[in-house]
Amino acid sequence: MSRLASTLAIIFRLARPYFFSEDRWAGRVLLAAVIAIELSIVAINVMLNQWNNRFYNALQERNWDTFVSELLFFCALAGAYIVLAVYQLYLNQWLQIRWRRWMTQQYLHHWLAGANHYRMQLLGDAADNPDQRISEDINMFIERTLTLSVGLLSAIVTLFSFVTILWMLSAAAPLQLFGSSFAIPGYLVWAALFYATVGTTLTH
Repeated sequence: MSRLASTLAIIFRLARPYFFSEDRWAGRVLLAAVIAIELSIVAINVMLNQWNNRFYNALQERNWDTFVSELLFFCALAGAYIVLAVYQLYLNQWLQIRWRRWMTQQYLHHWLAGANHYRMQLLGDAADNPDQRISEDINMFIERTLTLSVGLLSAIVTLFSFVTILWMLSAAAPLQLFGSSFAIPGYLVWAALFYATVGTTLTH
């Protein structure tokens, strides 16, 4: 746990300067837009989950009007999802380019300041292709930091959203066993967690 906290502290220390630099407002706006789009995509996934219920109920009841309206609603959701996904990729890459350019300038300045590159050679501590390593390391750091942090946020919000849905479904549809009804609060949540735990254990 201490190693995780130390790693997160290092990541925060490396990432923080950009969002307080001269390019901070562009970076903050782009990051906020990427996060907002990610949360919107999660909301669309929740709406698709609810749409499935209404759509298949319409099929079961052979309700033509509801069937057509749900198809149109699905087209609207799919269109919104595609637009959001494309713009998220665009804004994410735009943020990466600005962030990477700023960090590269800073690290190249530190490397070249005070003839550090020359003194490293005299001290026998020269690194192979430091300019290339700076470029590649910064690219990996920014790309993976954004991917993991936004992905983690999405996973947490998705988890709470669908746990809420399962909990509500548990109350609406009590457990039926051997002709008897059992009102177990959130039994679908516990069943899903049990299934995931057992499946993960067996797979591992």
